[in-house]
Amino acid sequence: MDSIIYLRLIGLTAGTLLPLFWMVVILGYRRQRNFERVFFFLCTSLFLFYSGSLLAVNAQIHYGEPPAGLREFVVGLISLGLCAFPALLMHLHAEYAETRGLLHDKRWKWAVLLFFYAAAFHMATHQFPRVGAPGFDFVLPGDTLPNGYPHVFTYSLIWCATWEFRFWRNTRKGPERQFYGFLTLLFAVAAVWIIGLYDFPVNLPVAVRQWFGVVLATVPVVPLSVMIYLVWRHNFLQIGRQKNLVYAVSATFLALLYLSLVRRVSGWLEPMLPPEASASILLFVLVPFIEPLQRALGRTLQKTAEKGLEESRRVAAELQAMARQGDLLSLLRAIGRRVKEQFDLRDAKLVVVEPNLGAEFAANSIPSGGELFPIASPGRLNAALAVWPHGAMLSGDAHAALEFLCEQLPASIELCRSIEEKLQLERELAERERLAVLGQMAASISHNLKNPLGSIKTILQVQMENPQLPASMRGETKMVLDEIGRLSAKLSQLLQFSRPTVRGGSVRATCEVRTVIEEVIGVLGREAERRGVLLEARLPGEKLIVAAASDAVSDVVSNLVVNALEAISRGGRVSVRANALDRMCAVTVEDDGVGIAPAVREKILQPFFTTKTQGTGLGLAIVVRRVSEFRGQLDWKSPARDGRGSEFHVLIPLEAKRKIGPSEEVPSEKRKV
Repeated sequence: MDSIIYLRLIGLTAGTLLPLFWMVVILGYRRQRNFERVFFFLCTSLFLFYSGSLLAVNAQIHYGEPPAGLREFVVGLISLGLCAFPALLMHLHAEYAETRGLLHDKRWKWAVLLFFYAAAFHMATHQFPRVGAPGFDFVLPGDTLPNGYPHVFTYSLIWCATWEFRFWRNTRKGPERQFYGFLTLLFAVAAVWIIGLYDFPVNLPVAVRQWFGVVLATVPVVPLSVMIYLVWRHNFLQIGRQKNLVYAVSATFLALLYLSLVRRVSGWLEPMLPPEASASILLFVLVPFIEPLQRALGRTLQKTAEKGLEESRRVAAELQAMARQGDLLSLLRAIGRRVKEQFDLRDAKLVVVEPNLGAEFAANSIPSGGELFPIASPGRLNAALAVWPHGAMLSGDAHAALEFLCEQLPASIELCRSIEEKLQLERELAERERLAVLGQMAASISHNLKNPLGSIKTILQVQMENPQLPASMRGETKMVLDEIGRLSAKLSQLLQFSRPTVRGGSVRATCEVRTVIEEVIGVLGREAERRGVLLEARLPGEKLIVAAASDAVSDVVSNLVVNALEAISRGGRVSVRANALDRMCAVTVEDDGVGIAPAVREKILQPFFTTKTQGTGLGLAIVVRRVSEFRGQLDWKSPARDGRGSEFHVLIPLEAKRKIGPSEEVPSEKRKV
C-alpha cells in the first residue's frame, strides 16, 4: 500500500503541475480561438481533480483520518473536475476539428455537446449533496460518483478516439501524425479499460483495482507532456513561436518543483538535520550549476535569434528578386503574404501612409490591434508593416527578426520603384514611337486618297446634274456620293490625328471659348435635329479668353459633342456648359444616354479603339492630344446621374492677363425636332 501512495504522490504532483503549466501558457498566449478557451477549461478540470486528489493523499499521510471539512472540500474539488471533464474533452476535439476544417455541420456538434453538458450538470447536482457522506473512494472515484458517470466517460473517450483517428488520417507524415495515432490508441485503450472496470462483473482483488485506478489517473499526464515537446520542437498549435513564454513558464515550474523537493527532503532528513539546515544545503547545491545553465541557455537563445535572422534574410532575398520585376503593387502585396507565411502569423499587411496607393494599403483599412514596424524610404515611401500574432504578443526573436527585415525592405522597394519608372518610361517611349508611326501612316493614307476621292466625287456630282441620267442610276450615284463623303470625313479625322503636336513658342495662341462653342453648336445643330436630339449650350455672359488655339478648342468640343450625339437615341439631350473655375475654364459636355460600359472604360481614350460599327476610334484620342497641347486636364464619369449618361470635363488654362470676374450663365439657343 505504501508503494501505491508514493506512486500516487508522484503521478498526482505531475498531474497538478502539467495542467497548471498549460493554463499559464494559454493565459500568456491569449489566442482568440475557441479551441484555446476550451483547452483552458479542460486543464482547469484536470487541475481540480489532481490537486484535490493530491491534497487528499497528503491529508491521509499527515492526519491519518482527514478532518471532515477538509474531506468535504477535497471531495468537492474532485467531483467538480471529474463531472466536467468528459464534456470538455469532447468539446475540445470538436473545436479542434473545426479549426482543421473537418467539421462542416455545427448543428449536430452543438446538439451532442448540449446533451453531454446537460449530463455533466445532472451528475454534479446529484453528487454535491453527497460530498459529506462517508465512503468516497479517492483511488477509483468513479465507484462513488453517480451511476451513469462511467458510461458518459466511455462515450466521450470513444468520440475522442474517432476524431483522433480522423486527424491521423488527414495529417501528413511527421510528429503530429504520430501524436494523433498515439492518442487514438490511448483513448481506445482507456475506453476498453473503463468498460472492463465497470461494465463487466469481474471480481478483481481490491489491490489490483487500486493499481488500475492509479494508472488510469496518471494517463492524462502522458499527452500533456508530449504536447510540450511538440510545441517546443515542432511549433504545435503555433505556440512554438512564443519560445520566451515557454522558457519563462518552464523555469518557473522547475523552480516550484525544486522547492517542493527541498521541502520534501527536509522532512525526510528532519531526524538527522534541522529542516532549515537541509533546505539551505539543497539551495546552495544549485550554485555550481548556475554558470553551465547560463551558457546552455545563452547558446539556445543565440540559435533562436540566428534562426529568426536567417528567416529574415531568406524573405528579403525573395522580395529582392521579386522587386526586379518592377511591379510595386505586387511587391507590396507579397511583403505581407510572405511575412505571414514565414513567421507563422495570424495576419500581416503593409500600411502605406505616403504616397497614396489606394484603399488596399490605406491605414484606415487595416484592423486595429496589430504591432507596427516602420519602413522608411526617405522621399519615396512612408510605410509600416502591421503584424498580428496568433497569441497576445510577438516573441523576442520574432520581433528582432521583423525589425531586421524592415531595415532591408526599403532597398527592395526603392529598386522596384526605379525599375517600374524605367519600364514606364520605356513603355511611354514605345507608345509614342507607335503613335508617330501611326500618324505618319495616317498622313500618307489621307494624302494619297483624298485627291482621287475628290476627283471621283466631282465626276459623280457632274453626272448627278445630267438630266438624262436614269432614276435608278441617280439613286445609286447618290448612295456612292454619300459613302465618299463619309470616307472623306474619316480621312480628315485621320489627318487631324496625325497632325504633330506643338508646345511652347514665343507667341501663345488664345481664343474666346463662347465664340468657339457657338460655332460648334451651329455646325452640329443640323445633325442634332436630324437625330431628334436636344442640343443646348449654357455659356457665361462675359468673355472667357483661354490660352489655347481656337482650332484645338473646336476639335475638343466638336469630338465630344459628336460622341454624345452618337451615344443617345431620339428624344435625348446633350448639354454643353462653360464657366470660369479659379484660373481655369471648365467646359462640360453631358448626355443622358446609356453611359459607358464598365468593360470598355479603361480603353475609350486609346487610339483606334471603338465600339461603333463604322467608327475610327480617334475622336477621344484627338481630344486627349489637343488637351495635352494646351496643358489642360480631361476628366470624365459614367454614369453621370441616376445610373445613366456620361459627363466629360475639360479644364483649359485661362489667358494669364485676363482678370476673371464672376460669371453668369445665360441660356443659348436650343434646337429640337
